[in-house]
Amino acid sequence: MEQNGHDGDAHIITTKRLMNKVAVVTGGARGIGGATAKLMAEHGAHVVVADILDDLGTILANSINGRFVHCDVSIESDVEAAIQLAITWKGKLDIMYNNAGIGDEGGSITTLDMKRISKVIGVNMYGVLHGTKHAARAMIKGGKGGSIINSSSTAAIMGGLGSHAYTITKEGICGLTRSSSCELGTYGIRVNCVLPHAVLSDMLVDAYRGFEKDITVEEVERKMGENASLLTGRCGSVDDIAHAVCFLASDESGFITGHNLVIDGGYTTSSINMTFIYRNKKTESDEDDPS
Repeated sequence: MEQNGHDGDAHIITTKRLMNKVAVVTGGARGIGGATAKLMAEHGAHVVVADILDDLGTILANSINGRFVHCDVSIESDVEAAIQLAITWKGKLDIMYNNAGIGDEGGSITTLDMKRISKVIGVNMYGVLHGTKHAARAMIKGGKGGSIINSSSTAAIMGGLGSHAYTITKEGICGLTRSSSCELGTYGIRVNCVLPHAVLSDMLVDAYRGFEKDITVEEVERKMGENASLLTGRCGSVDDIAHAVCFLASDESGFITGHNLVIDGGYTTSSINMTFIYRNKKTESDEDDPS
């Protein structure tokens, strides 16, 4: 049994489920990508951190004995180079986590700025296409299968959770996950996707600051926690997503492919309004308890 520190918390890892596997994580310098890169390394993986944030990415890669590469996922040659670095370094690619993405300021469908939308599509949609394409090539050549995981969002399955541009890219990623899993399964390559919701990340905080410039991280967490999930009103954490991705990357999920895994604390499965009723009843019950 090994105990590892992670983002200030202690994690007990009894089985290193990714031992000696080689992974590329795009958008891996911080947030969900950073947490996943760290957790993959704790589970024994050799991780290439690919990001446009050179300083943060280098520091993180060094801290996990990994490698960093500058990578703008909207540029196909950058993604190809990131995967080639993994192969040059360790001779193979087992895991590709297409995590990099950007948000969008939004706006009315009647006044959309097509140049801005093209940028969102370039990163969110083309980035996943580039990653899937070149990871598949490497994995097919390696002949031992592999796991490709994509990052989407609950905006793909519910209206009103993101801008028009963000929504179409995230729904497109779900479709690509299904279609590519059909083809790549014949090579033993699994393709799955995670759909996070209300995760307290840099992207979420930045989105809030687009409306309230001086809002603190704590205030964002409180606002989202009030109606973000069915689970005691808490936000999701980057670690919640990282653990799910590591499971999908591991052999433990060996019979799972083409799946879009929603990680939302139950938000999309039922009426969030009902939670307030149940919480109030719970409070009343506690007050009536003579103990």
